[in-house]
Amino acid sequence: MTAKHGKKYKAALAKVELDKEYSVHEAVALAKETTTTTFDSTVEAHIRTGLDPRQADQQVRDVVVLPHGLGKTVRVLVFAQGEGATAARSAGADLVADDDETLKKIEGGMLDFDVAIATPDAMGKVGRLGRVLGPRGLMPNPKAGTVVNADDLPRAIKEAKAGRVEFRLDKTANIHVSVGKASFSAEQLYDNFSALMAAIHKARPSGAKGDYIKRVTLTTTMGPGIKVNASETQKLEGIG
Repeated sequence: MTAKHGKKYKAALAKVELDKEYSVHEAVALAKETTTTTFDSTVEAHIRTGLDPRQADQQVRDVVVLPHGLGKTVRVLVFAQGEGATAARSAGADLVADDDETLKKIEGGMLDFDVAIATPDAMGKVGRLGRVLGPRGLMPNPKAGTVVNADDLPRAIKEAKAGRVEFRLDKTANIHVSVGKASFSAEQLYDNFSALMAAIHKARPSGAKGDYIKRVTLTTTMGPGIKVNASETQKLEGIG
């Protein structure tokens, strides 16, 4: 059964040539033009890869700092002890979990934060929160750069607040990442998208065969998909 779309969506869809692969500059401009919501839509990149998610040597998981952030306030929680907890507070962490009371609150579902960072010596206690944090993508992980030594906490917190996002291959061989808001300028969206794609190409796994990136689509919340020229994304460079 095909979902029914409203007049705004149909009007937006009419502006998109479905078979055309747009340049990155054209795509970000069109994404802004075809946003259909009354709120500030999120602009998302959807990347179809040629990888096999079942193979260990074809996994993709990394992070990128988007030069213009995501257009929202990022609340950072830090799991740390002693000097690490002190460093986290000094570096601007919104919440520091260095006591059993806070850990129990998180275990009970207090999740008013967007990113969780931990020092290695706190991971023993964080482990018991896996069933709460894991399903929401909030579990600190060394591969995602969210398990760091105490002296690295200021950098990690600053990057998280500045627009540091994780990207990873899902079970259907796709990567989905937000790259900003529809209210961003076309140049800001171009910079963020360029930084993301440069990072994804850099993260190409050793076991990748054939076409690494098969299809790239930009879309806004509830807006139509806009195909991007996949070969052009290979030439994009990260900003900053």
